[in-house]
Amino acid sequence: MTKRRCGWCGEDPLYLSYHDEEWGVPLHDDQRLFEMLVLEGMQSGLSWITILRKRNAFREAFANFDPNVVARFGQKKVTQLLNNPGIIRNRAKIEAAIANAQAALKVQKEFGSLDAFLWRIVDGKPIANRRASYKTAPARTALSEKLSKECRTHGFKFIGPTVAYAFMQAVGMVNDHEVKCFRYSELSK
Repeated sequence: MTKRRCGWCGEDPLYLSYHDEEWGVPLHDDQRLFEMLVLEGMQSGLSWITILRKRNAFREAFANFDPNVVARFGQKKVTQLLNNPGIIRNRAKIEAAIANAQAALKVQKEFGSLDAFLWRIVDGKPIANRRASYKTAPARTALSEKLSKECRTHGFKFIGPTVAYAFMQAVGMVNDHEVKCFRYSELSK
């Protein structure tokens, strides 16, 4: 018997693995949270499968998303990244990733961790929505608007309310698995 999954993940093995193992799982590791912020910003205007296919190249190009390293990237590194066919070669997105590393380091000092800064938007607890279909999930919410505003106030770039909501879904701040998906009940416990 096959498992019932959210309709968005289709049949691609990379998507299935991401859906089954990562999407919606509460994430509290600062380096992985930074990775997801960068990747969600890179995804803007593109499909998520494109990002997943380039994820290993992104990890290599962005020092495994260590914000301490990425924050020090200069123009020479930006030029190298713009010439890297394995990643999304968009100057604004690359420069935003560097600015976001710098912002992440600042909020770590101010709030103790990037995790504490981000998760306070949902009072540290995932919100379990009850969606019959992924198609009913909004592109943005009042909370994603709040998170976007907080991020911009603290120097983050390329994190509008829509990117913020996709990020919240990805890192488990909200559980938007369809209620009939096997992951919904697992993550709602």
